[in-house]
Amino acid sequence: MWFKNAIYYRFSQPFSYTPEALEDKLNEKAFTPCGSQELSRFGWVSPSNGLSDMLVHAGNGFLLIAGQKEEKILPAGVIRQKLDEKVKVIEHEQARKVYKKEKDQLKDEIVLDLLPRAFSKYQKTWALIAPEHNLLIVDASSHKRAEELLSHLRSLLGSLPVVLPDVNHSPSAIMTQWLEKPEDRFAGLEPLDECELRDSAIETGVIRCKGQDLGSDEIIHHLEAGKRVVKLAVEWQESLNFIIQDDLCIKRIKLSDQLKEKLDQDSPDEAFAQFDAEFVQMSLELTRLVPALTEAFGGEAQRP
Repeated sequence: MWFKNAIYYRFSQPFSYTPEALEDKLNEKAFTPCGSQELSRFGWVSPSNGLSDMLVHAGNGFLLIAGQKEEKILPAGVIRQKLDEKVKVIEHEQARKVYKKEKDQLKDEIVLDLLPRAFSKYQKTWALIAPEHNLLIVDASSHKRAEELLSHLRSLLGSLPVVLPDVNHSPSAIMTQWLEKPEDRFAGLEPLDECELRDSAIETGVIRCKGQDLGSDEIIHHLEAGKRVVKLAVEWQESLNFIIQDDLCIKRIKLSDQLKEKLDQDSPDEAFAQFDAEFVQMSLELTRLVPALTEAFGGEAQRP
């Protein structure tokens, strides 16, 4: 059980819910499928992929939860086609023009008619809560998806005092410096062979490099010309490989070969025990990584 991405938040106040208390709260909004006339629905599901019915998986002081969203798929083209057909029938049979207000009403009727027959798309989002580290980490590739989960959790708990990371130095400037001056790199973070450079003067000026030597003269020339690193592939302490973005989002997390080998050797045979062991290991790695990244970019900013 490993997150593929990580958007992390810091608790501005201690998270005081026990696993049992959080379980009770999540059960109030456990996931149930959409009704026949609903476009979407969000609820809480087991984070262990069916290995347990519990909505909170707890281990080693860490908590894992998962939210699931169901959305009905109604192709815009189908709705538009049926609307055009209805409008043509009305205009032909009643010899009059159908205007926007009536079209909107007809469109709503078409949607209601199609909903019971629509297919559903499901999206599950996991979140790791680490109370002792004052961290909440969401497995999401976009802030919109992460904030959606947090919004539902906040609504359920009444409050959720978390803030996005704010560091003293620009991550883009620091990552650029790592390529320009290898001797200034933060210990334990080693650039790999992939990055994205953006022109500081022209927003649309972007260069994406993959499978490249980032210390080559070609890359250095781009940096000297004013381009800055906005995404960088790195390896952290021979444990994790990932892309770090200038907004501190962590993407495409992969285990290093060394860590994979260690986990394979220690892996339990029973499925739930294996899930739990991977969850604890992931939690330990991520809660070590986040403070390291914060330190690498100058420490947490203290705002008035």
